[in-house]
Amino acid sequence: MSFDIDTYRRISAKLDVDDIDFGAFRDRPLPPEALRCLRYMHDVENHTVCYLRDILVTRAHRDPEITSFLTFWNYEEHWHGEAIAKVLAAHGEPAGAGRIATLRQRLPKRDAWRPLAFQLASAVTPHLTAVHMTWGAVNEWTTQAGYARLAQRADHPVLSDLLRRIMKQEGRHIDFYASQAKGRLSESRAAQRLTRRALRRFWAPVGSGVMPDEEVRFLSTYLFGGEDGLGVAERIDRRVDRLPGLDGLGLMRGAVATAA
Repeated sequence: MSFDIDTYRRISAKLDVDDIDFGAFRDRPLPPEALRCLRYMHDVENHTVCYLRDILVTRAHRDPEITSFLTFWNYEEHWHGEAIAKVLAAHGEPAGAGRIATLRQRLPKRDAWRPLAFQLASAVTPHLTAVHMTWGAVNEWTTQAGYARLAQRADHPVLSDLLRRIMKQEGRHIDFYASQAKGRLSESRAAQRLTRRALRRFWAPVGSGVMPDEEVRFLSTYLFGGEDGLGVAERIDRRVDRLPGLDGLGLMRGAVATAA
């Protein structure tokens, strides 16, 4: 799979929500479970810039294709968070800068050391970029699938329309990360071993370490539990299996089992 960064730069844009009727949520509000998921998604989308911080202190910043992508990726993710904030605001929920500030104030103190840890790891091994790109692919696969499952479970036409627009942009993010992961893993057995070890030991659902554990468990079981949800989780695992050297990890199935 190839990714044309020039095409992506040309079509990348702020999420278009001008014709979304957010007032419809006042007439037909979402159920509490869906709102709980949206609060989580709002917070995680707005944390993207902190993940960007962790990548840019590594040697990945030397690759102009990666830095070009990350610039537009962060821009698009920001507007995903803003769109979800509008849904929350229509329900009288706190959203936006005030909520984000509160989130960042409650982050564990060890979060301040993450850039240093990544910088040191990047100095030790040239393969950390492969780990980051593969990690990004897994997270984007689960994010897009999570939006699809929320649209299915909430069954609200306005929310479904909004989430489809977000998922379309997430699809392009998937294309980049998966292309980078496949290429970098194909080039080196050492990269495969390091990435496999990192995912097996440290990977957890998107938002883990940022959101409270009970919220991570709720989202995992609400969206990926049950027969339908587990089927989606297993499809993500099969996508990971197809990356060089990563078959059999069962990341999503394991995460859902742990949450349950």
